[in-house]
Amino acid sequence: MIVEDEEVNYLYLEALFENEIEGNYKLLHAKNGKEAVDICLENDNIDIVLMDIKMPIMNGHEATKLIKEKFPDLPIVVQTAYSTDEDRQLAFSFGCDDFITKPIDEERLRILLKKYLKIN
Repeated sequence: MIVEDEEVNYLYLEALFENEIEGNYKLLHAKNGKEAVDICLENDNIDIVLMDIKMPIMNGHEATKLIKEKFPDLPIVVQTAYSTDEDRQLAFSFGCDDFITKPIDEERLRILLKKYLKIN
């Protein structure tokens, strides 16, 4: 699932998956943290979450915390333009598993997907 309120950022990630990343998957899109939590509660077959932080209604930190309470083994990778050490530590304190900075680097994304989805 991609949690991203900026349509351009979502479309970029969608294009990476469709054109560059091999595999059999179905992308889900949440436009804010509340939608992300709701989608996770309705779908127990989500394998990974790419979570934006700065979003309306509910931010990515709070959404990560709520999702991890229910699904502690679901990998959540924070994707954000804010990449200071404090930003990283804050994201990890809310339960994220990893961190990727925007703009998203295709190779770094591929490495993270391989790590958490156990794909080649």
